[in-house]
Amino acid sequence: MLTFIGLGLYNERSVTVEGRDAIADADRVFAEFYTSKLVGADVADLERFHDKPIEVRDRVGVEQDPEDILAAAESGRVAFLTAGDTMISTTHVDLRLRAEERGIDTRIVHAPTAESAASGLTGLQNYRFGKATTLPFDYAHGADGLPASVTDVLDDNRDRGLHTLVYLDIKVGWTPTRNRGSGSSDEGRRDEYMTADVASEMLAEGYEDILAVVVARAGSPTPRVEADRLSELTGRDFGDPLHLLVVPGDLHHIEADALESLAGAPRELLSVE
Repeated sequence: MLTFIGLGLYNERSVTVEGRDAIADADRVFAEFYTSKLVGADVADLERFHDKPIEVRDRVGVEQDPEDILAAAESGRVAFLTAGDTMISTTHVDLRLRAEERGIDTRIVHAPTAESAASGLTGLQNYRFGKATTLPFDYAHGADGLPASVTDVLDDNRDRGLHTLVYLDIKVGWTPTRNRGSGSSDEGRRDEYMTADVASEMLAEGYEDILAVVVARAGSPTPRVEADRLSELTGRDFGDPLHLLVVPGDLHHIEADALESLAGAPRELLSVE
């Protein structure tokens, strides 16, 4: 049995009761944190909370060579953990299909996601969101300016009056730009998280200076939500990660009121349909 378990949005206590019980029942526990992570807890915190050793795998160990995970699931109960929900944004459908092809039973224990939290924190209605996109670091995509994967999604959603959720890039075990070319050593490698001020500047300069909403640390005790023109958001410090942006589409009057009241959006930027 291979059980995919979402850990929720913030720390070791964000997991559902069902997820906690499934981890307790597992013979082995694997996890990945390259697609997202719990900023309020590390692996040691999770191990103490669940009283289980957790075997962390990198992207290669999950997407290209998951044999140890699958072999363990053929003979016992395996839990596979990710931040958020394992099948929303941190999707691992390929691993599940590989398990099914080998006759391994699979199960999903869902958890809150950044998508649902963004809707709840901003007051924007979830069914008025279109396709989401991820804004990569400028050094990570190889294109001049913003990649079409971002601008096309924004254009399409805005043409249809829909909101756009913009995930911000995460690089796990990444060599910062200034250290590249200094050798093959792992020295200097670290995790990088795009912040909302950087993302706002990239979009304001490479796309259009429009209304956007910053959502920082969704699921934590101290989330932060601020709305303004992208150029106005570029100079602000939104604190610790994780951050994301929402570009609103057409606004229902309740959504406009929510952005003004909950996110401090200037009223003159709130055009109601």
